Amino acid sequence: MSFTYQGRTISKIAVIGSGQIGPDIALYFCKVLASAGVSIVVVDISDEALAKGQARFEKKVDRGVKSGAFKEDRGEQMKSAVTWTSDYGQVAGAAFVVEAATEDPGIKQKIFSQLEQVCGPDAILASNSSHLEPEVISESLTDRKRSLVVHYFFPAERNYVVEVVPGEETDPEITGWVMGFYENIGKTPIRVASRYGYAIDPIFEGLFLAAALCVEKGLGTTKEVDAVATRALGLTVGPFLAMNLTGGNPITVKGLPIEGEKIMPWFRAPELLVKAVETGTPWEVPGRGETIEVSAEAEKAITDELQGAFLGLCDEVISSGIVEFGDFEMAVEMALDLIPPAKLANKLGVDRALDLAKAYADANEGFAAPRWLAVEASRGTPIAVPVVYTEQTGEVAVVKVRRPRSANSLSEASFEQLFNAFREVRDDESVRACVLVGHGIKAFVSGADVKFLAEIDSPEAGMRNSKNAQDLTVFMESLGKPIVCAMNGLAFGGGLEIAMACNARVAVQGLKLLAGQPEVNLGIIPGAGGVTRLPRWIGVEKAAALLRTGRPVSAEEALELGLVNMLVERNELVDRAGELALEIANGTADVRDLPTGALADVPATLPDVDIGHRSRAVDAILCQAIVDGANGSLADGLKIENEAWGRVCETKDMRIGIDTFIKDGPRAQAPFEHC
Repeated sequence: MSFTYQGRTISKIAVIGSGQIGPDIALYFCKVLASAGVSIVVVDISDEALAKGQARFEKKVDRGVKSGAFKEDRGEQMKSAVTWTSDYGQVAGAAFVVEAATEDPGIKQKIFSQLEQVCGPDAILASNSSHLEPEVISESLTDRKRSLVVHYFFPAERNYVVEVVPGEETDPEITGWVMGFYENIGKTPIRVASRYGYAIDPIFEGLFLAAALCVEKGLGTTKEVDAVATRALGLTVGPFLAMNLTGGNPITVKGLPIEGEKIMPWFRAPELLVKAVETGTPWEVPGRGETIEVSAEAEKAITDELQGAFLGLCDEVISSGIVEFGDFEMAVEMALDLIPPAKLANKLGVDRALDLAKAYADANEGFAAPRWLAVEASRGTPIAVPVVYTEQTGEVAVVKVRRPRSANSLSEASFEQLFNAFREVRDDESVRACVLVGHGIKAFVSGADVKFLAEIDSPEAGMRNSKNAQDLTVFMESLGKPIVCAMNGLAFGGGLEIAMACNARVAVQGLKLLAGQPEVNLGIIPGAGGVTRLPRWIGVEKAAALLRTGRPVSAEEALELGLVNMLVERNELVDRAGELALEIANGTADVRDLPTGALADVPATLPDVDIGHRSRAVDAILCQAIVDGANGSLADGLKIENEAWGRVCETKDMRIGIDTFIKDGPRAQAPFEHC
């Protein structure tokens, strides 16, 4: 057995290094590839390191079995998939190798020389480095085209972000393959140009430096600064606790002075850190559940320092051009678990954010003056963050929704950017067809952002938002070029609604949860065309049962219902969707069109369905909209659906449903009052 992606077949992966992060990298590969028969080899010259790494690996697997994350037999499969060895000969046959040794260029170069002797000529050689430029690491190789950096973040098996950093001689096809491979196995890769520290570590280490300087300036203790940092930047853990958890002091004390040479002079190893490394003393940080009292004056001073430093650090990375802005915004939030720069700037006000960054630069010698923020402030509007991306392959444009932290849910910005993307597709004469897909492997689009729905405060606001969403689906249908939805994961709510506005749908086979309209669980109904289009794709009675209960369907049931046109292997999804889109453009595809007129044999009343705890008031509005919409044209149905949405917004149950979701999560049953 093996795993194949874009022409490369992987039966073995090697991880070099069984220290701090290597076993966790191996664990993630096991999670996603062991079931495909891929074996993992972990190599280390130290038997003690191998034993410790294996023990930690197996402890995490056992914890996953105990928590129900995976079944016992899968846990045993993962354990048996890994070989722990000091024999480099075991690496032979590996198609992909990740070196995860200590952050020392000499050691890494020596390892790469050994790998080049052992591995086949087509093996990709990657280094999990946090700082070193790929050109430095690959210096000992004779063939540098197949080498690059893949930088994981703590904890590697759960943190989805991976920085992919090609060197000057890296083959662009290798870089593209690695980017696609990581997304195909569930990670969120971002491409970063070669520079010491890449894009994210200067933020992590720079924020720590700013926190240490707060202590050295007497603004607060390490405990106090950590406590304020969580509030000022939305951090889950403060900078000092993060260093304790990651064991980052030794790497950071070396990295900061080099960042001072290669990025900006402000970076340096603070005396506080030097002493901590010399003594091996962990930072004093707030205990679990401990409340740290800080005066209002100290709170403001520390907040201004940390926010100014953070915004200025992010400004430097964005202004350097080493990473795409949207990638950086996403990666900072996901990798470091804090409020990303544009979101923080918008929250504070862009002018205020600029003032904070300027003030920090003015007060700290060697700190770069803000450039990106200055440009954004001059616009006089909130900073827009891209969440929809378009790439063209031949005559096919691939439009991707990318909001992985929220399972690609649709925000107001998502709708606007989808409009813009499809306009570009329409107007580009070199594009004949389009594929719409979501980022990653979990979700195509998981629905509308519930926070977005929570802002609806009147029937008029509800109808306006419904109409805006409907306008997108109508625009898609009238594009003049076929759109095929590549359903890479679950399509719920608004996600299924925009999928149904495509000419055809291709889904990943074997998905137990693929599609559904779960709106009734929130005390609402579909508003972007789901009430109108689902009956036209699969029939009124079958659609009504799904709409009224919110029951999701698997990929196989979706195919049986006629909701999707074909099921394919995940690694074929986008390619097959593109082929189908071109076939539709050529008039050779065997796909049916969505009926736009009144449907035949529409029942006067819908069959009884057990709606359980769901709102009977909302159900009555929904049933009438289904029947009336099916008896009219597609345009009539959309208007009826929009008006029904307005009536739902007048119910008490809508507010109960959305409030319950926000407070207690999607599994909670809302206590509807049926009015």
